[in-house]
Amino acid sequence: MSETASPRDIVLIVDDSPEALGFLTEALEKTGFSVLIATSGASALNIVDRITPDIILLDAVMPGLDGFETCLKLKTNRATSSVPVVFMTGLTETEHVVRALEAGGVDYLTKPINIDELRARIRVHLANARSALSARVALDAAGRHLLAVGGEGNILWSTPQATRLVSAAIGNDEGLDAVSAHIRAWMKTRNTARETRFTMREGGLADLQLSLLGAIGADEYLFRLTMENRKTDDDTLRQHFSLTHRESEVLLWISKGKSNRDIGEILSLSSRTVTKHLEQIYVKLGVENRASAAVKAIHVLHEA
Repeated sequence: MSETASPRDIVLIVDDSPEALGFLTEALEKTGFSVLIATSGASALNIVDRITPDIILLDAVMPGLDGFETCLKLKTNRATSSVPVVFMTGLTETEHVVRALEAGGVDYLTKPINIDELRARIRVHLANARSALSARVALDAAGRHLLAVGGEGNILWSTPQATRLVSAAIGNDEGLDAVSAHIRAWMKTRNTARETRFTMREGGLADLQLSLLGAIGADEYLFRLTMENRKTDDDTLRQHFSLTHRESEVLLWISKGKSNRDIGEILSLSSRTVTKHLEQIYVKLGVENRASAAVKAIHVLHEA
């Protein structure tokens, strides 16, 4: 019995040769794949802006934007950064193979293409991509503050919890770009392989500690993020109002305008626990609502 692709498997073929496009399209559609075609790197980038394929077959040598440059652009696009790219070319020199892999390709096939070998490799790379995606979804569901970066420090993906944590710490929606820049700098300057963590101070609302958990794939590294509230503000509120450590953390984020839900995400607390801390904060501050508590906290921090 022949193996067929899932109806949702979409292959994008990028090649400037009409003969190659026709041959590959016919062979892959017979297997059950949905096939999209592009005759240039630029048209491929336009296509992925509208549709995200499951795998991309990319000719290395094309006029204009060649395959290597196209792949680099695909890997900087969040939507396609994890889509496997298989290079196809008549170039067989080692330097071209290395260049294809460095650009982000997962595999390299030389022309003329053996269609049975191509089908087999596509199945392997689709299975690997789905395994990675399943692991990512599981991490998202577990609420972990994790992100993965490439060898140059470029962010490949982050869990929703990590994205929210970064935005809360930095104070704007451009936090991931700042994190990427810090990771790149740290990777270039860290002294030993045993050095696995650093603290990021971006001048925002809090510090972030990033811990390298290890490699999770070829040129892919996993980091865990934790929040470090600025000790000066935290100590000031705790000492002035005789608060517990957790109460002072909650009050600090109230003074920054964060909702109970945001505070729960940042401090890994349930909404009910945040509410209970608020009740104690109101008593200790002698106020009746969060607005009054925020005003008092801001005044103390301003005077400190």
